[in-house]
Amino acid sequence: MSYNGSGTFNINTTGQPVVAGTVISSSAFNSLTNDLATGLTTAITKDGQTTTTARITFAQGFTSSLTTDSSSVSTGSIITAGGVGIAKALFVGTTANIAGVATLTAQPILSSLTASKPVFTDASKGLVSTGTLGSDQGGTGVANNAASTITISGNFGTTLTVTATTAITLPTTGTLATLAGAEGLTNKTLTNPTVTNYVESVVAIGNSGTSQTLSLTSGTVQTVTMTGNCTFTMPTATAGKSFILIATQDGTGSRTATFTSVKWPAGTAPTLTTTATTGRDILTFVADGTNWYGTYAQAFA
Repeated sequence: MSYNGSGTFNINTTGQPVVAGTVISSSAFNSLTNDLATGLTTAITKDGQTTTTARITFAQGFTSSLTTDSSSVSTGSIITAGGVGIAKALFVGTTANIAGVATLTAQPILSSLTASKPVFTDASKGLVSTGTLGSDQGGTGVANNAASTITISGNFGTTLTVTATTAITLPTTGTLATLAGAEGLTNKTLTNPTVTNYVESVVAIGNSGTSQTLSLTSGTVQTVTMTGNCTFTMPTATAGKSFILIATQDGTGSRTATFTSVKWPAGTAPTLTTTATTGRDILTFVADGTNWYGTYAQAFA
């Protein structure tokens, strides 16, 4: 054997080493050259003619001086046919091009990453959101385009079109809106709606006393028990506002009501039904933006 298993080359053929004054025989010389051939055959050639038959151990790694295309599968600096196993940390000084799927078995720490497909931005991991949302990620690749349209395909196909700068605030809990069940709408304008079996909120004012300021914030059907000769201060005459007031006499009866800033039919305000306990009148008011207009129906038994 030309190598002893530890990398040491030995001339160990018969007749070696040669002693001075002896004749070199053909058999000894041929054994020597065969031994040298065996040693050279197991060596790695620098011109790449040799393929290793076992793992090669490096004391401090290795350095490549080649300046070929790092993305090439045939002319790159290091080419392996059976993959590379790295037991310790890997340092890549420039761009690492991975043509296939990279499987990370532990949670990676990404100090800087620019994604070729959209990802959730995470500043702590250096994630940068780029590109458009593809169909394999739940969308159709529509980005922030001139039409300001977002399309979601699949079983729940949806198109969202925004024609101007719009702020949409989603609730922190619960459901934004449903097609069934009760929904609370605040300061919304309904154009030409069809409302079936609607219910107005009823507000019980309670006892009138001698003065009462009417407010519509809690409802547009209001009830009051007349416990004194009361002056009612009307709310602001907002155009289109209307409400109903149901006034009932207390056990004493004959209570009167005066309403500020109301125009009545023929310019005559009504006199409430005077019957104690059962005297009940319904007064209806509507505003045109300047005035309140009142009508009434009386003496409901």
